[in-house]
Amino acid sequence: MKIFREAIIILGIYLIGEIISRVLSLPVPGNILGMIILLLLLCTKVIKTEQIETTTNFLLDHLAFFFIPAGVGLMTSFGIIKDTWFKLIIVCVITTIIIIASTGLMVQFISRRIKKEQGEK
Repeated sequence: MKIFREAIIILGIYLIGEIISRVLSLPVPGNILGMIILLLLLCTKVIKTEQIETTTNFLLDHLAFFFIPAGVGLMTSFGIIKDTWFKLIIVCVITTIIIIASTGLMVQFISRRIKKEQGEK
């Protein structure tokens, strides 16, 4: 019953995001709005992580499974992609470098801040 309740919470927030996106005709997909709503609810402690922990751990453990439809979609769109493959590779390499660099800088910033706070205590 706990897993069912957790799934209902997550799917309910997703549904709210979809409704907001459609009703307001926003250019942001409903699933993204749902994730933002979930983040806000978690940050404000309206929803505690323990309330959705089992289901979220299950989804994270099986995350690779969710990339299969995207991969199949790419395979069916090969005719479109083959004309621009070089540009796509360049964009993928550049964005990967940017993401790795920004993640590294953020981790360094946070670790320095944590060490500084621990040193003050």
